Amino acid sequence: MVTYVIIIIGIALLFDFVNGLNDAANSIATVVATRVLSPRMAVLWAAFFNFIAAFGFDTHVAKTIGKDLITPDVITPHLILAALIAAILWTSICTWRGLPISVSHALIGSLAGAALASGGLAALSWGPLGVVAIFIVLSPLIGMLLGALNMIVTMWLCRHSAPRAVDGIFRVLQLVSAALYSLGHGLNDAQKTMGIIFALLMSVPSLRGWATHDGNPESEHIAWWIIISCHAAIALGTYLGGWRVVHTLGNRVTKLTPVDGFCAETGGGVTILALSQFGIPVSTTHTITGSIFGVGAVRRRAAVRWAVGVDIAWAWILTLPTSALVAGSIHLFILWLI
Repeated sequence: MVTYVIIIIGIALLFDFVNGLNDAANSIATVVATRVLSPRMAVLWAAFFNFIAAFGFDTHVAKTIGKDLITPDVITPHLILAALIAAILWTSICTWRGLPISVSHALIGSLAGAALASGGLAALSWGPLGVVAIFIVLSPLIGMLLGALNMIVTMWLCRHSAPRAVDGIFRVLQLVSAALYSLGHGLNDAQKTMGIIFALLMSVPSLRGWATHDGNPESEHIAWWIIISCHAAIALGTYLGGWRVVHTLGNRVTKLTPVDGFCAETGGGVTILALSQFGIPVSTTHTITGSIFGVGAVRRRAAVRWAVGVDIAWAWILTLPTSALVAGSIHLFILWLI
């Protein structure tokens, strides 16, 4: 059993890596599109702030994923394995297609699908899942609103300034906004994998001591080795980057300037950091995409390629049911094998 659990932990870290690979676009698409940083320097910048999010923050999101979405009595290593395989498959396909899907919702959908296959409707904690479902809708809208509001305020403040001077100032400020967004990305998304590993270890009575930093199974503090390894995996995935997704967000949605990039990243980053403190596993992808659309719409409605948004929206809509169906099928297959 110990070897089996270690293999699943490795697969969980692979999922975290794929998460960083797809979500690299969220952190760097704007700084690459505006040529503030080269692609390689941009992913290095984002990866650094993904990693340092491991220090100085509570693990509210990890606790939501690990304890609150599924009833503990149905969680087994088989269920976690099925959920991870389904989430990795869907995320990898969408990354290859250049679609910035929500890796978070792929994971949550997979968990729900595997749990349904195992224990039926009673296996799901409907209250916390309802909150997640609400923010599937709200997170891109909040991102769009804040991105647009940032853009309106910035345009008013800079209305008498020379365009070249404004461009120079926001090239520097965009480094700050990219760092803020990457910090939020690491804080929210890496914690989802932490929650998965925590739930996995707690499902095996003899391994519960591995899950907490003091070896006490009743402790609320996730073990440091889980925290560090999850942040390292997502940072490595971010560093290697998902370039097709970067192209979609940085070039296909709308043409961005340093001012636009700063406003979008700041709006998205503030949203993610704030919601992370409430333990809400929001979609960083939905949030930044909404922010970019909000910024583009303020500039000029016609400046936004809304057809690209429709393609992205379809990928979002399909993520939860597809990942749930795949995970449920994989879980039933695993149970049949054993």
